[in-house]
Parts: sequence; structure tokens; C-alpha cells
Amino acid sequence: MTATVIDGRAVAKEINAVTATQTAALTSQGVIPGLAVIMVGDDPASAIYVRNKERRAGKLQFNSVVKRLPETATQVEVLDLVRHYNQDPAIHGILVQSPLPAHLNEEEVVMTIAPQKDVDGLHPKNLGQLFANVGHQYPVACTPKGIMTLLDRYDVPLAGKQVVMVGRSRLVGKPLVALMNNADATVTLAHRHTHHLAELTKTADVLVVAVGQANLITADMVKPGATVIDVGMNRLADGTLTGDVAAEVANVAGAITPVPGGVGPMTIATLMQQTVQLAAWQTGKQVQ
Repeated sequence: MTATVIDGRAVAKEINAVTATQTAALTSQGVIPGLAVIMVGDDPASAIYVRNKERRAGKLQFNSVVKRLPETATQVEVLDLVRHYNQDPAIHGILVQSPLPAHLNEEEVVMTIAPQKDVDGLHPKNLGQLFANVGHQYPVACTPKGIMTLLDRYDVPLAGKQVVMVGRSRLVGKPLVALMNNADATVTLAHRHTHHLAELTKTADVLVVAVGQANLITADMVKPGATVIDVGMNRLADGTLTGDVAAEVANVAGAITPVPGGVGPMTIATLMQQTVQLAAWQTGKQVQ
């Protein structure tokens, strides 16, 4: 058995097309979606992500602002910049690229972003609403939201299914647990320190892995026919990219995301999609 490849690039292309239409609709009403990305330092992976976001925002004709600060930027400088964009009506979404240099307090930076402009969905207010499954019109972390879109497009059932999430980051693992719970799945959260991990992952109808450890999940750890979502992006010594899931898992799984080309494109597409949503919510405009 060879797993169905869950093509994130194809689905992201569809989402980007809808986002372009919505952007045009907002622009015709006098609102240009505004996205501000703040990057501190010159982390190579972050630089690639920011450049990809900038390129996509440009293609969508957003009001795209990328502010690059030196590695030596102070906490006050970063917070002042966030507060500036909080007050700027032309900016609807603010993203501070992670990781920040070690001398900066990332928690304080996230807390300073206005919740309604927190396009990455990391502010405790937004996370709280997500976990409580209450209210509406609040941003959700882009990678988990993109994963849920992929599962929906590929008709992967979640209600009543066993989901195992390996990885407990605030960016992926924790919000995805909430989204899966809200979709009526039975969810188990595991991580690097979980004992007998293989026994747990083999129970999963849907297995999501976001640890950052190359080839952590092997074929003997996966339930035959399971849907496997690989969020990992690891560069090997020879320069090639690989995920947290070994290639051999494709011979056991029913469906699987490739690395690259799976979750990655969905994260950026969802970021753009959510920026448009924030612009509409903040201005009271309607988009289809």
C-alpha cells in the first residue's frame, strides 16, 4: 500500500486564489489588507520564511510591511515597534518572527500585540477563546488552522477518531489539540518525554508530528491506514530537507503530507487568508 499524498501546494494555491478575490473585494471598498512582519536578527530559516511571506503578500497586493531589526535590538525597541503597528489603522495583522534572539523576552512581545491584530493566534486571549470554543472572529495559529483545512479538503473524518499530537508547542501542538477537540476528535498530546511513544502513536487514526527531530516516527510506530501529518522541517548534513516522519511511513499510512510541499505552503496561505479576515473584521466590511 502506498499512501495518498496530501498535496499542500495544490490546496494552498486554491486558498490563495480565494484570498486574492477577497482582497480585491476589500480593496474596492477602500480597505487594503495590511500585514506587518517584524524580524529581529538574521536567523537563516527565519529569513527564508519572512521572504516567502513578503513575496506572497506582494502577489496578493497587500499593504505589506517587513521591518528587519538587528540582532542587537533591545526589548524596548521591539515593543515600541509592536505598539506602533497596534495603533496603525492600515495594519490589520502583526507577526513577530520566531525565534527571537535569546536576550529578548518573547512572551512579553506576544502579550504586547493587540489580540485583534495577532495574526499568528498566539496571544493568551485568542488561545483562551479557542480552547473554550466560544465567541467568533478571533485569529487561530496559522499552521494548525492550515492542517485542519488540509484534513477537510481530503475528507479525513475527525469526529470520534483517535488523534495523537506529538509536540506541544504554542505555535502548533497546543492550538491543534484545541481545534481537534472542537471537531469532536479524541485527542492525546504527546512530546519528547512521553514514555512508550510508539505504543501511543500506533493507536492514532490521525497522527500529527511537530517536534523538529528528523525521522522520529518510523513505519512500526504507525497504525496501518492512518493519516499522518508531518509538520517537521529538518535540514540534514547533506543539505536535503526531511520531516519528523521517515519516508518508509508512506508504505503504511493511508495518507501523508510530504516534506517539503505539505504543511509548509499551507502555513503561508493561511497567514494571508487570516490577514484578510482580520482586515474585514476590524473594518466591518463583508467578503465572501
